[in-house]
Amino acid sequence: MAQAIARAAPSGRSLLIGLTLLALGLLAYAAARQTSLFAIRRIELAGAPPQVAAQVRRTVAGFRGSSLVALDGADLIRRIEDVPTVYAARYDRAFPHTLRIVLRPEEPVAVLRRGLDSWLVSARGRVVERLRPRSLLGLPRVWVPAATQVELGQILAPVSGGVAARALEPLVHARFPARIATVTLAHDELAFQLASGVELRLGRPEDLRLKLAIARRIVTTLPSQTQYVDVSVPARPVAGTNPQVSTGG
Repeated sequence: MAQAIARAAPSGRSLLIGLTLLALGLLAYAAARQTSLFAIRRIELAGAPPQVAAQVRRTVAGFRGSSLVALDGADLIRRIEDVPTVYAARYDRAFPHTLRIVLRPEEPVAVLRRGLDSWLVSARGRVVERLRPRSLLGLPRVWVPAATQVELGQILAPVSGGVAARALEPLVHARFPARIATVTLAHDELAFQLASGVELRLGRPEDLRLKLAIARRIVTTLPSQTQYVDVSVPARPVAGTNPQVSTGG
């Protein structure tokens, strides 16, 4: 048995060759990190509109000339995702000189209003961009008190527009058949005010996909005198002309 193990074990010469190859590999890796052999000369961006791509290109410009081998991927992604218009990103090293970045931009869904100030807000409640007055009139408005702190890139607190913005996320790829003018959250109850004047009551901010699917089928068949639609209890949707009727009535 001992003789069989001895025959299976690598010889001293094999070990020496293996260690030499390992050392050469480590030296080559260290050289690649320190030299311009694999320097980044080209940065390719995909997955985002030109405006977002331009913002990211400015952010990653400092990586030009650095080594693809020594690239700190975590730092790269952190910097890119700090750009307010970017939701997520991934990268790939295309040796010898190209860094490829695929972007997933934020999905704008609403305009946050605080007095005369306006910001574009994404489906996850992130403040994406500051807007001029009366910009993007087709998007729903979310109003917040004048004392609310708003900064580019921040994720809005639930009661400071966050819940209202996220309520629109189910409609990003499934457009609602009626234009939504405003979104409000009061006493933990969500409501959409439609451009037609109809109030769409959603109740607590849960099961929104189901509630909106039901509302989508109802709002296109409403009589002209309808003032509200209540889907806060999805199994019992209600439409009526008396706006004073309580939720779920």
